Amino acid sequence: MQPYDERLTAPRSWWFIAFLIGLATALIMLPFGTLPMLGGLIGGGALACVAVSSYGSARVRVVAGSLVAGEARIPVSALGAAEVLDAAEAAAWRSYKADPRAFMLLRSYIPTALRVEVTDPQDPTPYVYVSTRDPEGLAAALTAVRA
Repeated sequence: MQPYDERLTAPRSWWFIAFLIGLATALIMLPFGTLPMLGGLIGGGALACVAVSSYGSARVRVVAGSLVAGEARIPVSALGAAEVLDAAEAAAWRSYKADPRAFMLLRSYIPTALRVEVTDPQDPTPYVYVSTRDPEGLAAALTAVRA
């Protein structure tokens, strides 16, 4: 079995933006004095970093016969064929090809994805869309668990 574990981290530019938010908060607090300005820098920067970190902490794993994507845990036995999506095809499945009933672990800053059919007749979800930097590796891990 091929283990698969990936963390969908936010890009570096988002961390720079979080720093700029802290700086902006410090400038807003500047008229109230030096201590409030430092509090604004630390507090605003910390809150922005927490927001970036929580959004960028999604994990995609294949463990114990299940695909774990974010908060969802889907047994591999309930999944069908996996389709590796390149950047153009992933953008299409994020937009005009998307089904509103589908489960999507979508991160716009990751261009590639994996689309997996849901074969469970009790589940109304037609497919699972997972943003991943290594869609071939994820597909191989799902195939290995099935075998």
